[in-house]
Amino acid sequence: MTIREVGVVGCGIMGAGIAQICAAHGYRVRVTESEPERLEEGLATIKRRLGRQVERGRLSRERHDRTLARLKGVETLSGFADSDLVIEAVIEELPLKKELFEELGEVCKEDAILASNTSSLSLSEMAASSGRPDQVIGIHFFNPPTVLPLVEVISSESTSQETIDAAMAFCDSIDRLTVRVKDSPGFIVNRLLVPFIFDAIHMVEGGIASAEDVDQACKVGLNHALGPLATADLIGLDTMIHISDAMFEEYGEARFKAPTTLRRLVSLGHLGRKSGRGFFEYN
Repeated sequence: MTIREVGVVGCGIMGAGIAQICAAHGYRVRVTESEPERLEEGLATIKRRLGRQVERGRLSRERHDRTLARLKGVETLSGFADSDLVIEAVIEELPLKKELFEELGEVCKEDAILASNTSSLSLSEMAASSGRPDQVIGIHFFNPPTVLPLVEVISSESTSQETIDAAMAFCDSIDRLTVRVKDSPGFIVNRLLVPFIFDAIHMVEGGIASAEDVDQACKVGLNHALGPLATADLIGLDTMIHISDAMFEEYGEARFKAPTTLRRLVSLGHLGRKSGRGFFEYN
């Protein structure tokens, strides 16, 4: 299958980044959001990022203009009627995603591939809701998608080889580094990362070390570019809870259960970088 047009559901941090990547690599892109104001904000974020690249000499004005010309916001899912691939990048809530895939299965053309950017949820359940489970696949980008090249390509028992091949070719075309994984909550990265972050939080809770020292130890001692607590802030502390809840429900292992401190921060509205405060404060 030849992919020429990509639809993106969600224009937040992840959706806007995915849309930008696809447009920059020559795809026509249609993107939507639940509210018009959020769509405008997401598109404005893309324009600002591209503008900064031009100012810094990393992007020519011509490529800047061509990239923006390929981007178009649409108000409803019916705007994806001509899309060859649709990637959902909405909040990590399975009922919402299942409802979305049911709608996409109805409005998208028969041969369109439907993909989820989920970081932890069951792809099989979304596939079943779509009415076309052989054409559903996981394409999990990492935050921020415009910087991190890794993509986890997730297949369920129902995903056809044709869909897998098309998804892999698409990821190659946008210069992503891919790893293949079977449908399993948390996949590769989050199944390893979440308990690591939670152990770091437990150290801070227990007064063993400060958040700053835990992260400094990991950056210098483990050669990590970012410490575990700063990584949690980058992912979003609310997103961390969604991921952990899905994994704890599936595996029933205490190492996947969200720490009390994490839940308290989220209840206070301290969600990490996107809110200006999490384990650390941000300007």
